[in-house]
Parts: sequence; structure tokens; C-alpha cells
Amino acid sequence: MAQQPKRVLIIAGSDPSGGAGVQADIKTVTALGGYAMAAITALTVQNTRRVFDVLDVPPDFVAAQIEACVSDIGVDAVKIGMLPNAAVVAAVASALADVTAPIVLDPVLIATSGDALADGTVAAALIEKLAPRAAIITPNTDELSALTGGAPVRNEAEVRRAAERLCAAGAKAVLAKGAHLPGESVVDALVYADGARRFQGERIGTHPLHGTGCTLASAIATRLAQGKSIDLAVAAAIEYVRCAIRAAQPLGQGARPLGAWHDADTEDGAENGEMAERRST
Repeated sequence: MAQQPKRVLIIAGSDPSGGAGVQADIKTVTALGGYAMAAITALTVQNTRRVFDVLDVPPDFVAAQIEACVSDIGVDAVKIGMLPNAAVVAAVASALADVTAPIVLDPVLIATSGDALADGTVAAALIEKLAPRAAIITPNTDELSALTGGAPVRNEAEVRRAAERLCAAGAKAVLAKGAHLPGESVVDALVYADGARRFQGERIGTHPLHGTGCTLASAIATRLAQGKSIDLAVAAAIEYVRCAIRAAQPLGQGARPLGAWHDADTEDGAENGEMAERRST
């Protein structure tokens, strides 16, 4: 009898083009052997070029979706993505009050196209209500700046300092993603209150990409659900995303969706630490 897959609850917005949001999350969890559930927080009108419109789901309806999944199927990890306003943030926090499974918080504020996906109340609400509950938060540099008071994050040293401020605000761990910074390599910093781990890899290709943050957070959540530590889950997820970037296809006229269907076993090399180093503060 096959082993029951680990259950990952996705709480995020829908992308009808399939490149990001819940659609990318479900592909990733499934590719990595998990069982994906989804509570939809917003409906978007978007494609590979831009976001045209957003329709927020009422907070009570978001909470009802979460409670329906948790009470019946159960959950081994939670991935939180797009939350469009503070009322939805509060509803999600309340619905997850009794959930002890690890939470991966991806603070989706702006789409790849630059279009806003959340209003101005969300950053503060995330810090107050969800950051202390999360096992790990996965902001890019723009999101990291928004979550820590708006100071610019322009280089690796500023990334590290901003991530440390986020830890001081209550986050247990922060994976500060460095893909938006210039340079031939991409450096991601996994920061804890008492130390950090640095992941460095070559920048792959020159085409704009769509859904990398969603895919990374869902891969981390799946590996946490499957029993990996934060360090190993992050290392494996980063390598999974790198392989998915290499498998990205020119679908649409804008940012390319990742190839989530690639052979997930290729991620295993990341776990031996070849691309990472551990530093203490």
C-alpha cells in the first residue's frame, strides 16, 4: 500500500494563466509528492504580461475554506501567499489559531509585472498577526523593505540587516530572496535570530519569470510537511526552483511560467551543502 502523501494547505490568490498563485502552488506540491488543498483569497484577471483586475474573496469565506479542509482532511504544512487586505489577514490568522503544522508565509504584495496585489494595510497586519506564527517568511527585496519600514534593500548587506530586523519583530526564520539584486549570481539569505545560512548560485537565463516566489514557498512547505528541517527544506526548494527555471517554457507573451513538472529528484544535491554556508552572528 502506497504511503499517504503529506497534506499541504495553500492559502493564496488564483492566477487563471497558471503561472503563479494557487495554480503554481498546486503544481509544485503535486510534483514533490504532496497532497495540495487550496483556500482561495482573491480572484485575479492576469496573464503572463500583467494583472488586469483583482476581486477579493470575503474574509469569512476564506476562513470557511480553511476550516473545511483542516477539520476534514487535516494538514501537515501551510503555505500562505497573496492576502489582499488586513481583514483577510485577520481571518486567516483566526482560522489557523489551532493549527500546529509549520506555516510558510510568502508575503505577496506586488506581482512580477509590478501590479499591486495587496492594499497598504497588509504589511503591518502580516507582521502583527502571522509573522510570529510562521516557521519561515520568504520575502523578496521589495517585500522585505515593505515589511521593515520601507528602507531600501539594495545589496547583500542590507538584505541581511533587514532580515534580522524582521526576526527581531517576531519571525522565527526569514529566507530573504536576492534575485532582484544585480549581479551574475543570486544570493539568498536564510536568517535566524542567532545566525544565517547563505545560498549562492549562478543567475539562470535572461528571460523574465513568473511564479518563482510561489513555487519556492510551496516547495519549502511540502518538504517541511515531509519532515525536513528548515535548512534542508530551503536548500531542497531552492534547487527545485533552479531546475524549474531551466525547464521554463515560452508560454504567453510576457514572463515565462516555471517548469514545475521537471524531475523533482534533481533537487537532492542541494542537501549536501555544496551551494551553502552556515555563518554564526
